[in-house]
Amino acid sequence: MENYADQFMDLVVQYAPTLVLAIVVLIVGLWIIKVIVNSIAKLMKKRNVDESLQPFLKSLIAAILKILLIISVVSMVGVEMSSFVAILAAAGFAIGMALSGTLQNFAGGVMILIFKPFKVGDFIDAQGHMGIVKEIQIFNTILKTPDNKTIIQPNGPLSTGSMVNFSTEENRRVDFTFGIGYTDDIDKAKAVLNRLIAADSRIFKDPAPFVAVSELADSSVNFAVRVWAKASDYWGIFFDMTEAVKKEFDKEKISIPYPQTDVHVINE
Repeated sequence: MENYADQFMDLVVQYAPTLVLAIVVLIVGLWIIKVIVNSIAKLMKKRNVDESLQPFLKSLIAAILKILLIISVVSMVGVEMSSFVAILAAAGFAIGMALSGTLQNFAGGVMILIFKPFKVGDFIDAQGHMGIVKEIQIFNTILKTPDNKTIIQPNGPLSTGSMVNFSTEENRRVDFTFGIGYTDDIDKAKAVLNRLIAADSRIFKDPAPFVAVSELADSSVNFAVRVWAKASDYWGIFFDMTEAVKKEFDKEKISIPYPQTDVHVINE
């Protein structure tokens, strides 16, 4: 026991200064990395680097610097770099196999930043979720829904799946369907719709608005109304026009029928 105790004390005396120095280097190194990453983030913001690229580069630079710091600390302790690199490569391979999905998400993030199917601030519909892109990270994309919920989307499926970007085009078409009764005057209803469209200054004159009978349905004669406007005015026009049509149809005694069924009773 005394021999073991003596050997232990010899090891402590021999390696304690190196371990303490390595720990100090690790702590100071992490602090320096934090300062460097924050400085780079401020510089990117000052140079107006694409907002979609900023968080991705920030996370990537931090990860690379931390890996280099760990390698330096391990070499200070006295571990041979060739052995350490071999162990690191084997561990990296095993981790890569186990985290293949995570690596796919990393590759997806790179593809998104290269081809730019969307950017920060765009409103998209992807993987069953709709929202505004708030941040594109290394592995995930953060969405904020209209009702202020945060959605974390993995970059892998996001880069390979179908997606609708509502912010790509400046202008959008607003589609409506309005129904009137079979006994109502079609020309009168069409004139009301055209008058309401002309009264809304947000609706473009070119392309010209489209109003036509689209369907003779079971309980109504349906009009297809298609107008063009700025994408930012889409929902305002949609809600305002729907309300205005209901009020104007009521004022003009034009009915908006609901589904109904005629039942004929035959007495034998």
